[in-house]
Amino acid sequence: MKFLFFFIDGIGLGHDDPSRNPFARAAMPHLQNLLEGQRLVVDTIPSRTSYRGGIANVPNPQKAPQRVIHQHHRFENDRCTLLALDACLGVEGLPKSATGQAALLTGINMSSKLGYHQGPKPNDELAHLIQDNNLFKTLLNVGLKVTLLNAYPPVYFAGLDSGRRQQGVVAFAVTSAGIPLKTTSDLLAGKALSADFTGQGWRDQLGFPDIPQLEPSEAGEHLGMLAQEYDFTFFEYWLSDYVGHRHNMSSACTLLETFDKVLGGLLDVWDDDLGLILITSDHGNLEDLSTRRHTSNLVPALVIGAPQLRLPFAATLHDLTDVTPAILRLFGL
Repeated sequence: MKFLFFFIDGIGLGHDDPSRNPFARAAMPHLQNLLEGQRLVVDTIPSRTSYRGGIANVPNPQKAPQRVIHQHHRFENDRCTLLALDACLGVEGLPKSATGQAALLTGINMSSKLGYHQGPKPNDELAHLIQDNNLFKTLLNVGLKVTLLNAYPPVYFAGLDSGRRQQGVVAFAVTSAGIPLKTTSDLLAGKALSADFTGQGWRDQLGFPDIPQLEPSEAGEHLGMLAQEYDFTFFEYWLSDYVGHRHNMSSACTLLETFDKVLGGLLDVWDDDLGLILITSDHGNLEDLSTRRHTSNLVPALVIGAPQLRLPFAATLHDLTDVTPAILRLFGL
């Protein structure tokens, strides 16, 4: 069994409105082909509303004593399932990266534990919870081959050593499990990928002219081939959240069009019978450029793979806390 967790920071399911949602505007032929001509917008998976105990994330919670639950139908075909996940988790306020990512990697409603959404970096209480219980550690402890494919530059490690930089949730979970982060040497050897997929940022901004420069489609192929060398692989794409906060439609469309080419390369080499790809996020942001803030939108969960693996996995996904338990069940844990 192979599993690729392709995490994209800060993408929700917005409406099919090209004036504010770059997912409704960017040229994304590979994603649209996967979705049979539809775009990655909430309109692709219509919902009905029901209610559950708790306080909803609404402007006047006193008038909403129950939590609003969006029960979504799913988009499904022979290769993929697209559904929507609740990122607010019954806690007031806009979701944030640290608690959202921690929920994805532990199966614990961290926002509820803390009583608020935390981010962008984990505080001490959250770090303690992640250290004791995270997906990387659990899978590694049962003998599976586990990795994070992101390469980290020397300036990142220098920042940690000096105390000027704090690890994000993903890197903290990985190192807490005893898995070393990949470095410049791994990137040069073709054993890791740069955060921008192509290596261009390492060459232009970090001063590494020898870093191989990949076309986006080549990067996607490389991601897929590397993932098939492990049981569980994670890749973190954080530029999506960064660009969302910059509030620039042109930059957002360029980023999504690059991602789409990466996806095309990944789909070309992925063996659906071998395992699953999960593409999901921690909170909304990039899908609504009318604001620089995060959104309370549902986030997409796009599951790719053979139906006999994919359908039981996808059937259990409703919010961020369902992801880790579903992965553990897939591996028989």
